[in-house]
Amino acid sequence: MNVIVVTGTGTDVGKTVVTAAIASLAASVSVVKPAQTGLAPGEPGDLADVVARAGVHVRTVELARYPDPLSPEAAARRSGLPALTLDEIVEGVRACTTDLVLVEGAGGLLVRFDDRGLTLADVAAALGAPVLVVTSAGLGTLNATALTLEALGRRGLETLGLVLGCWPALPDLAARSNVADLRSMASLLGAVPQGAHGNAASWLAPALGGTFDADVWAAGL
Repeated sequence: MNVIVVTGTGTDVGKTVVTAAIASLAASVSVVKPAQTGLAPGEPGDLADVVARAGVHVRTVELARYPDPLSPEAAARRSGLPALTLDEIVEGVRACTTDLVLVEGAGGLLVRFDDRGLTLADVAAALGAPVLVVTSAGLGTLNATALTLEALGRRGLETLGLVLGCWPALPDLAARSNVADLRSMASLLGAVPQGAHGNAASWLAPALGGTFDADVWAAGL
């Protein structure tokens, strides 16, 4: 079983869309969402979005759900529901029987699952899994991306690379300029176009099952 932990540089950077794109290119894949926040029981969440985008062949596992749109730790505290433990998350991932397991975090790398400071970084360390960082293209992305990569490096975690979670249809000067800087930080493994419709293989590099070539793509900006 191959495990990839998918994190983002913050909220709304396209983690779920990128996770779905990777899943759509895999023949045998599970997507694990340790904690879904901001939804009541029965409401469609991120995993429903993954299935809608990637196909019904994707197996999904949601380990905990909290109704308030907060971090998992804060949402668990407010709801009175138990916070997730590291063992529960690791066991949930290892129970998957598919060839590939994608673990999609909530928010960024260091968002807490419990009041003792459990984060997605701890999950990646316990699983011995590489981390894929989904980031944005515009202003502010360089600092957020650098901080995330620094946190991974300080913890001795493997960074698989970066994916631009929503490449704008009409990129401005900042977005185009940021590409070179982001590529200097880590391998660029994809760019998902705004709207995310079409052939997912063209958005993602071979390491993620696609045909995306960062050199060719960047040369056309």
